[in-house]
Amino acid sequence: MQRVALVASSFHPHTGGVEEHVRHVARLLSARGHDVEVWTVDRGEHLGTAVVDGVTVRYLPAPLPARTLRALVRAAVTIPGAWLAWQRAFRRLRPDVLHVQCFGPNGVYGTALKSRRRVPLVVSSHGETFADARGIFDRSALSQAALRRALSVAEAVTGCSTFVLDDLRTRFGLVGGQVVPNGIDAEDDLVSELPPLWPSADGIRVVVAYGRMEHNKGFDLLLRAVARMGPDVHVVVGGDGTARPELEALAAGLGIADRAHFPGRLSRAQVLGAVSAADVLVVPSRVEAFGIVALEAWRGGAPLVMTSHGGAADFVTDGHDGLVVDPEDTAALTAAIDRVLTDPGLAQRLVEAASVSVRGFTWDRVVDDYEAIYDQVVRPTRDVR
Repeated sequence: MQRVALVASSFHPHTGGVEEHVRHVARLLSARGHDVEVWTVDRGEHLGTAVVDGVTVRYLPAPLPARTLRALVRAAVTIPGAWLAWQRAFRRLRPDVLHVQCFGPNGVYGTALKSRRRVPLVVSSHGETFADARGIFDRSALSQAALRRALSVAEAVTGCSTFVLDDLRTRFGLVGGQVVPNGIDAEDDLVSELPPLWPSADGIRVVVAYGRMEHNKGFDLLLRAVARMGPDVHVVVGGDGTARPELEALAAGLGIADRAHFPGRLSRAQVLGAVSAADVLVVPSRVEAFGIVALEAWRGGAPLVMTSHGGAADFVTDGHDGLVVDPEDTAALTAAIDRVLTDPGLAQRLVEAASVSVRGFTWDRVVDDYEAIYDQVVRPTRDVR
């Protein structure tokens, strides 16, 4: 058994794909007997130390230098104290491996600890290099250099898809790397419930999408596709984010305000309800590192229409367990959705195949992969010691 520090860019009480991934991994590693802690970035909320699912979580400050004089002065004042906090966390756990999940300020401090303490480093990327809404890795030379440094010194690097690894290889100098995908609970013990504003009239067909309402998620592309379809086709877009006002205005401008529904952020029970009641679930992202939503469609029995921009090639087989389409081709996206809605036989075949495909994406499988990596990187270090 090993002592593992999961060094996460974000964690509970915040929600998202990375937070979900790390929470499941931490829980299962702990259940298998490993001594696990989650070290995550304090966003100024001063949450201190908490216990989530029986796992200790430390919220650590992670300031970084910036370009303005004021920011540089603030960094000079705050970085020494932050570094001491990270070192105290290290001394408490004395981890056998540092596992950075989604590289950000957490990765900078994790890499510094690796260099100072000579502990194996594993870096797992979840598409942050291209899917970050603020485009940090496109405009910050510090972030680019820090990631390049981490990839060069890490004993192992994983990506949630081949698409993610290819980006690390092309832009950040990664050599090698392996895919460790996302997972999903095969069964969910929650009672499902429909989200608010759910269209319920007879004869209505419902297209569902959900996630962070940001430009790269492509919900505007989905609205444009639905606008080309008949008045019996409604769309539910769950979630919240900076793009929501623009999406609501676009729906009005397209003349579909009466059949475009924005229920806001969905609870787990509402996600289950929306998926199980959907006539088709669409992931219209301009870029998608993996797409846990696709796995949720598979588990919940909704026919899937999946973006071709990203990691879909790793797990969705076009025409078998989903339809893969370029969402920026409005005609193609409209046609794919219409095929599912008008061909019950196709929809059923997609759902039946997906119910088999989803079995290969359990959290146990994800943790099996990580444990194998830990064994590879920790044992040589122990032998040297």
